[in-house]
Amino acid sequence: MNAALQLLADEAAAPPATELDAGPAGEGELLDAYSRAVTGAAERVGPAVVSVEVRHRVERRGRSAGEVPGNGSGFVFTPDGFVLTNSHVVHEATRIEAAFADGRRVRAELVGDDAGTDLAVLRVPAVSLTVAELGDSRALRVGQLVVAIGNPLGFQSTVTAGVVSALGRSFRSVGGRLIDDVIQTDAALNPGNSGGPLVDSRGRVVGVNTAVILPAQGICFAVGVNTAKVVTGQLIRHGKIRRGRIGVAGQHVPLLRLAQRAHGIGTKSGVLVTGVEPDGPAARAGLATGDIIVAFDGSAVTGVDDLHRLLTADRIGVPATIVVLRGAERLELPIASVESPAS
Repeated sequence: MNAALQLLADEAAAPPATELDAGPAGEGELLDAYSRAVTGAAERVGPAVVSVEVRHRVERRGRSAGEVPGNGSGFVFTPDGFVLTNSHVVHEATRIEAAFADGRRVRAELVGDDAGTDLAVLRVPAVSLTVAELGDSRALRVGQLVVAIGNPLGFQSTVTAGVVSALGRSFRSVGGRLIDDVIQTDAALNPGNSGGPLVDSRGRVVGVNTAVILPAQGICFAVGVNTAKVVTGQLIRHGKIRRGRIGVAGQHVPLLRLAQRAHGIGTKSGVLVTGVEPDGPAARAGLATGDIIVAFDGSAVTGVDDLHRLLTADRIGVPATIVVLRGAERLELPIASVESPAS
């Protein structure tokens, strides 16, 4: 047998290569570490994820035409039974039930919802609950591994994994409302998974998945958990959010070190104005697209979350000063927020 035939015979006799054996040394270990991270996150958070099943009344020609079912996902985030989900899933629902992965099905009470961030809080009986740990969406980095978890059928979690594609996005919902501080990932959002948690590799919730954003086709958008913390706190206390607005669309941006030193700014980021509402408070104050907001009413603004926290009910109609960077200039502009319309 010549050398070529001997080589073919040796290859045919060799055992087939597996995925873990393929590639240079160490690839198998990396793949296994990735798998462990995804499965570990899913196992840790999965029991806290619920299927949210709702009924909505339908009217035709001004008359009731019965009810239609709907569903989404949610997750328990406090030991006393508070569940976080999407506003569009439960808004104006006539009946809400939560189904757990272990087969339990319970009635859920709507505590409050906020269409402006597409977030809602439900409450279920505090019996045998697994609670999802909330993380920090400000600590996310582009390229970081994230896992989207849902419970569309109430019997088992569905899991998709990907990486953070972009941070600080701002998009309009189907109803035309602007949703700020949005995380974009390439983890696909399956039907029924809206309202479920987006978690990091350690199983900490970093976002709430939402499907109401128009471009969401084959990719996942999630509202940052830092925004969710602020919104849920107010919903639990008041059942609704009465907030101010200044009429801008914005996203988180880092500040150049030269600008920080030149203007004595102690923070490393601000809010880039990407749009100004005509005849709104910001337009009347003189803000323009491209400005970077760094302070409001004497408080530093390092991102959209800070503006959400600062534009509270007690500041509506109260004169304040907003500090912006415009090119090389630092401007202090007088402004007064107005109340956001009810959802």
